[in-house]
Amino acid sequence: MTTITDRPATLSKSPRRGSSRSAKANRRRAVGVPAMLRQHLMLSEPAHDLWVEGRLLEELGIPDDKRTRVEIIGGEIVVSPGPLVEHAFIVSDIQDAFSRRRVLEADFRWRTAQVIDFNLPRIGDGYIPDLIVLTADVFEAASNQHARSLTADMIGLVVEITSKATAADDRAPGRQRSRPTKWNGYAHEEVEFYLLVDRAPNKSLVTLYSEPNPARGLYLGEQQWAFGETIVLPEPFGVEISTENWLPWEK
Repeated sequence: MTTITDRPATLSKSPRRGSSRSAKANRRRAVGVPAMLRQHLMLSEPAHDLWVEGRLLEELGIPDDKRTRVEIIGGEIVVSPGPLVEHAFIVSDIQDAFSRRRVLEADFRWRTAQVIDFNLPRIGDGYIPDLIVLTADVFEAASNQHARSLTADMIGLVVEITSKATAADDRAPGRQRSRPTKWNGYAHEEVEFYLLVDRAPNKSLVTLYSEPNPARGLYLGEQQWAFGETIVLPEPFGVEISTENWLPWEK
């Protein structure tokens, strides 16, 4: 992870999502390295500026394979591989729920978009949500303007789906967390709704956060569903999403 400064900072690369515990343990024993790799480096420009311009991966010397994600979370750079199939399956179910509503109602205004950059200029972060929900007119305008990223005023709902390696970055911070998470960042930017699909085997919950408090960087409202239940998103969405076939990640 790299702190957003012009001074030497730290880069962390998360282990590949979905890799087995035994495989990671064997790799650590074989090569004697920790699961999290930290490197100190000097950036030529502030990390957020590089991220907004789409030059951060290049600055880090990482080839852009169109799957690797680079985000700035809580002021630090996090590099992680693209999601696996079970991750994409859940995203597809959410998108399908919105599409069904669109088929039934010609004037349904909400659209969904995957892995689009979300710029958080207030706090200098930059995320790549698993899914963004925005209105059709805003989506079209951003496309016509060749926008590189979206901002909170353009978004109705963001969706994050946890993976074993990156779950702590998506959730509300726990006591052991020393820096803010995406939960804090979305609240700081006043994203009205944040849908968190937590695939951890010991919880497997979907939480809809609402009522952001931008000054404190937290959400005041929440509603939860266990895997197997049907998510009912409130207005202005009015969308129901089945979680019957969603599975937690493997232990």
